[in-house]
Amino acid sequence: MKDIQKIRADFPILNEKVNGKPLVYFDNAATSQKPQVVIDAIVDYYSKINANIHRGVHTLSQVATDAYEQARLKVQKHFNANKSYEIILTAGTTHSINIVATGFTDILKAGDEIIVSALEHHSNIVPWQMLCERTGAVLKVIPFNEEGELQMDVYDSLLSDKTKLVFSNHISNALGTINPVQEIIDKAHAVGAAVLIDGAQACPHIKPDVQAMGVDFYVASAHKLCGPTGVGVLYGKEEWLNKLPPYQGGGEMIETVTFEKTTYAGLPHKFEAGTPNIAGGIAFGVALDYMNAIGFDEIAAYEDELLQYGTEKLLEIDGIKIYGTSENKAAVISFNLEGVHPFDVGSILDKLGVAVRTGHHCAQPIMNYYDIPGTVRASFAFYNTKEEIDVFIEAVKKAKMMLS
Repeated sequence: MKDIQKIRADFPILNEKVNGKPLVYFDNAATSQKPQVVIDAIVDYYSKINANIHRGVHTLSQVATDAYEQARLKVQKHFNANKSYEIILTAGTTHSINIVATGFTDILKAGDEIIVSALEHHSNIVPWQMLCERTGAVLKVIPFNEEGELQMDVYDSLLSDKTKLVFSNHISNALGTINPVQEIIDKAHAVGAAVLIDGAQACPHIKPDVQAMGVDFYVASAHKLCGPTGVGVLYGKEEWLNKLPPYQGGGEMIETVTFEKTTYAGLPHKFEAGTPNIAGGIAFGVALDYMNAIGFDEIAAYEDELLQYGTEKLLEIDGIKIYGTSENKAAVISFNLEGVHPFDVGSILDKLGVAVRTGHHCAQPIMNYYDIPGTVRASFAFYNTKEEIDVFIEAVKKAKMMLS
């Protein structure tokens, strides 16, 4: 990565110390850090604009509305959606998924089948289970193998004319596996099923093109993309968004209201009831500008370099077991030290200034497959360095010495 020190200087938190040690932040799969331009965008909104959108004729309201809608256009361009109103700004990936899952309640019937991968985050499992309970639809699961790769031959056997919906994450948050989403989409469409792809973990590393993919729904969160928490995106093909009913009732999502009858606004407002996270939406656009200025091809290449380096160094330590060894993998290493609980490893790493995630990563079915309580997960971003990985490796060695 060219100018890595210049990039790191954009992130004020990277100068922080934790337990007296320089911060090594390797929990990027949980949330990314924020560059100063994103922080400034939030402060500027509340300091200089702070007005509600779409409703006021006064100047500040119009300035806020323009800034928010400009952010929507940035999201549209980033994901290459065909129309700006196919971009629904939400509270995050989980919110986006639930909009779709709730919307299909009146579309599915008993005996219909929906397919989900076994590599999912709980937020792409539980809403579909709830949908099945409401409708009588049947949930089918694509299993994965020891390497953490989906068994696509089983997927083939699960598909039928009963299949109405298919869901998969683009990249596994627990293992880093990059799933064959294009094959998943094409095969689902061949039997007439719609597809939702959870891009929360993919979007920090790659730039999805929803039109090229042909996907029906794609969801992501701003906070994984150097943006703020509490903001996300639901992309949906126009024809599908028109079929789904509103998720919530309230202001903004209406056309007319009387006590006898309410009519709903068109897209995207039908799904955006109430006052949104205006500052967050504007800052999301700024974050996308920032990452696109660096370039996602460069980000992906550099993060893969970090992944290969970290994997090689970690495997030099006796007793290390890495979970998720697919050749197609993002910058995530999920591992355990033999005979040691991941929480204990994570606690020692924290004392040494290294932030990692421990536990089941909201992916308990994956941990059940491997028969483990959880893993230690180190996840890298474009502002991390090999020198930080060296600090991390020494911390893992110290944890092994103390806990073995």
